[in-house]
This record gives sequence, structure tokens and C-alpha cells, in this order.
Amino acid sequence: MTDSESIRSESDLRSPGRESESVEAVARPEGASTSPRRSLRRRLGGAVVLLVLVMLFFLPWWTLFASGVDWPFPAFLAGTVVFACWLVSFPFLMAAGHGHRRADRAARVADSTLGVIWVLFTWSALGGLVHLVLIGLDVGGADRARIIAVAVAVVSAGLLAWGHHEAMRVPGVKRLDVHVPRLGGGLDGTRVVVLADTHFGPIDRADWSARVTEAVNALDADIVIHAGDIADGTPAQRREQSAPLGTIRSRLAKVYVTGNHEYFGEAQGWLDRMAELGWEPLHNRNVVVERGGDLLVLAGVDDVTAESSGLAGHRANLLGALAGADPDRPVLLVAHQPKYVREAAAAGIDLQVSGHTHGGQIWPFNFLVRLDQPVVHGLSRHGERTQLYTSRGAGFWGPPFRVFAPSEITLLTLRSVGGPSAADRSGDTTADGTDFTASTGDDDS
Repeated sequence: MTDSESIRSESDLRSPGRESESVEAVARPEGASTSPRRSLRRRLGGAVVLLVLVMLFFLPWWTLFASGVDWPFPAFLAGTVVFACWLVSFPFLMAAGHGHRRADRAARVADSTLGVIWVLFTWSALGGLVHLVLIGLDVGGADRARIIAVAVAVVSAGLLAWGHHEAMRVPGVKRLDVHVPRLGGGLDGTRVVVLADTHFGPIDRADWSARVTEAVNALDADIVIHAGDIADGTPAQRREQSAPLGTIRSRLAKVYVTGNHEYFGEAQGWLDRMAELGWEPLHNRNVVVERGGDLLVLAGVDDVTAESSGLAGHRANLLGALAGADPDRPVLLVAHQPKYVREAAAAGIDLQVSGHTHGGQIWPFNFLVRLDQPVVHGLSRHGERTQLYTSRGAGFWGPPFRVFAPSEITLLTLRSVGGPSAADRSGDTTADGTDFTASTGDDDS
């Protein structure tokens, strides 16, 4: 439990936020249809989704069964039936599992299907490149198609088996020193454990949750941060899986902010649940911790999607999060999505801690994540003062697989002036993609 005497609140009142009620400037007459432009956008959006969905299933089917492989007809027919059933049932399973009903069984099947199809699609596309190489080597058509089909099947099966193990295991510990120039000497060596994206969900992982909390407690943290996306579902649905979080220990503070997934399943309920478990919800507010006579502001903001949820008082409000804080004190900001670093850098925040990206979770999805976020994982610099640490997260969303994106629990050791510089580390990148040169440690257990 957090020692209440070690925390001094500087902004105990939640920021008022914006009024949640929306007022239409002009009331639409009953029965009036939406505008033609909006209707066209919806139709185009639906067509794009349908096209993507068909391509995800079509390319693996073509590669494995219909690209000239000349399998016996029963094998071709069986493969075609399987892919057709997958394609037809997938939208219904997704709707049942992640829609209003939130049926966990349907979600498990849909999520696993999505992961399998994504991996098959990726390696089928790469198989097309191998196809060109084999043409250059003058390999016969049927032999060429079979080599590619077998290779895609074997590689995909291997990656899915390994990726499932990676997703379900207790994350390794990534250790990193972060040099914070404004940090007082008394705070040098402060141990900050970052836990993000636990995503308690349709697969019951209560035992995994307990083992994760044991791993966190073994790190002897001064501060523990949960950077959001605690679960997929409501607090009532995920009560057993989230319960072990109440056993996490820290010397100074345990703080939590909402992620975007909380806004799919009772965000305010999750804030209340974490408070019940002994955590300090940083709902656009801050607390101050003291160590060795020096002070550190721990601030947190709601996820950037909070305002669109319609919940009163929920939005990413950095002014509210910093209300009452001494501007001369160093600030560690917790914001679920890395892209909030633009606001953090403009405000002169010293260090932002985020999650959200999962490191891409299943390669090569990391390249798509990079289109939306400034960083996929690791330590980066933004502006003159601000550093950002982006965690790959501890859990997984949807497909129970992690491929080339290992999960992590992160131990950040804060260093004051004169400590080991973060700019001397290797393996992490700045915002423009250049390397830091530092030593980082990863424990695989």
C-alpha cells in the first residue's frame, strides 16, 4: 500500500472538464435522413472495411490452396470451406465478442482468428517476393507454388505457437536509467516501475495477473505506474483478474491513468476500482512525492479519447493535471498514448511515461502504429527538455499473440545531474529515429 504520508496532493479536486451534454444548433425533423455526404462516407468506409477483410482472407487462401499448388481436390475443397466459413463468421463473432453483448467466448474465437489471419496474410505477402526469386531460379510452376505454400504454412504455424507463448508469459523486466536534469539529488536513484496495457480480458488470466504483481513487487519500487488499458470489459467482468493489483507495493506512490480501452467499459468504474485497490487515480490531477528532501510532481491525464466518450469531466486536461504544481519542480507525467508528448513538450514536462502501442504486438503492425504515434517503444527526446518512455506493455489486446514485440515490465531509475546520462544509452531512439547509446538490461524471466 502507498504510504499516505509520502504523498501530498496539490490538486485533489478533479478538473471540471467540459459539459458532457451536447446541444444541436438545429433540431433535425423526425424521420429526416443524414446528409448525403455523411451517408456517402459511411458507405465508402464500409466498402473499404469489406475490401480489407476480403483481402486478409483471400491472399492466404490463394497462397495455400489456389495458386497453382495442384493439391488433391479434397484438400483444396477442405481449405476453401474453412476459409469461407472463417470469412463469413468473423464479422458476427467480432460483433458478439466486442459489441454490446461482450460475449467472452465469441471474443476469444474472433480474436484468435484475427491473429492467425494477420500472420498468414503477412507471410503470404512475403511469399509473393519468394515467388519472384523462384521464377528467376527457373523453378517449375507447381513446385514453386508448393514450396511457397508449405513455407508460409510452416513459418506461420511456428510464429503463432511462439507468439502465443510470448503473449501468455510473465513479461521480462526492462531496466533503464533516465537522466532528468531538474531532478534533485535526494531523488537520484528513485525506482519507477511502469506497468501498462494489462488488458485483462476474455481469456481468464487471474493467475498471470498474480505472477505479474509478484514480479513487480520483486523490483522494490519507490513508485509504481499503471499507464492505462487495464482491461477489456467492465470492472465487474474483470474483478478477479484485477484483484492482484491490490497487492502491489511501493514506498512512495502507486498511480494510475485511464487508457482508451477503459472508455469502452466504464472508465469511471475503473478509476473507482483502482482506488479501491489502493492506487492513486491521476484523473487530470497530481500528487507530490518526497525523497531525500527533494520533491517530484507525479501528474496524470485522461486518455486523449476520453472527451469523445461523453463522460462528464473526462478529457485529457494537462492544465488541470498540473494545477497547483510548483513550476520549478520536475514533473513525471503519465499519459496513456505517446502522441500526447506534443502537449507535454510544449508545457516543459521533464518525463512522460506512456504505453498503448504494444510495440506493434504482431509484426509488421508496428509500421502501422508508427503512422499514428511518434514512437512505438523505448526512450525518446522531444524538444529541449522532455523525454518520453513508451512501454511495449505487459499484456495484449485481442489476438493472444506477440510476434517480434515482447511484453515488458519496465524499471526506470531516475538520475539527477551527474548520474549516468540517458543520452549515453544504446538501443533506444530519439523522436527522429537516431540512436541513443546506453546500456539497457532485459530480464527474460
